[in-house]
Amino acid sequence: METRIVDLGAPVHFLDFGGDGPPMVLVHGLGGSAINWLGVGPGLARRARVVAIDLAGFGHTPPLGPSTGVEAQQRLLDRFLATVIGGPAILVGNSMGGLIALMQAAAAPGRVSRLVLAAPAQPAPLGGRVDLEVLAAFAAYSIPGFGAWYLRRRAARLGAEGQVREMLRICCVDASRVSADLRGAHVSLAAERLTRMPWATSAFLDAGRSTLAAMRRKGRFYDMVGAIAAPALIVHGAGDRLVPLPSSRELIRKRPDWTLDVLDGLGHVPQMEDPDRFTHVVERWLDAFPLASSARAPV
Repeated sequence: METRIVDLGAPVHFLDFGGDGPPMVLVHGLGGSAINWLGVGPGLARRARVVAIDLAGFGHTPPLGPSTGVEAQQRLLDRFLATVIGGPAILVGNSMGGLIALMQAAAAPGRVSRLVLAAPAQPAPLGGRVDLEVLAAFAAYSIPGFGAWYLRRRAARLGAEGQVREMLRICCVDASRVSADLRGAHVSLAAERLTRMPWATSAFLDAGRSTLAAMRRKGRFYDMVGAIAAPALIVHGAGDRLVPLPSSRELIRKRPDWTLDVLDGLGHVPQMEDPDRFTHVVERWLDAFPLASSARAPV
């Protein structure tokens, strides 16, 4: 694995896992980074040429403009695909990254060969249950002024290790499954955010608020989904507290030609909680519909 940088108006960082086969781009969720894919990148590289991007304002990529909302992130992803990949790619997106992958497939179908969506951010079905702790947190984020104060106070109280511990508690059914190396990488990045990334809080809030706004526009979301040509696999942990499983079941009802694979005992970040199982599910789906290798490797 190599850490690489491409200039797209600002330095955009990405991890290059190597591999042979069609290009695959991994897109993290809100508050995450390319390191969210450390557990699965090497395994996925058995079937594809794999890179994982740090979106604008996350990981080691600074904001590229006044917005880090999902529309701006989709435009960044489009430039990344054009510059680094140069041809159709398999997009693998988790949570907010899944929503951005869907937006990219709708906006530029020629750049996307397939979609793998791990608990993609999407509207909740009518009458669906909402986790009260998650609801309270996102309600706090949405309040101007208070959201930034809340996040800074929380970071000061918890420190880097505490923030990662709380993130994994919310996102996993069993956080002890996350490897010590992966946990340590997240703690190191959280410490950097506290001391060297002054944009981190505002980037998180902007991206979070735009994600919530997109999820509220159900009609527009499902119109977008209906227009996507790429085949898709949806991977969803049955114990997901942030995006309830009924949301993906509703998505499959809208797109019965897509595939839903439910992973019992896992939460919102199955690629971190059980990398081997996640990789196996994706490999099995890819092997069922082989694609030709890319003529161009990431530059």
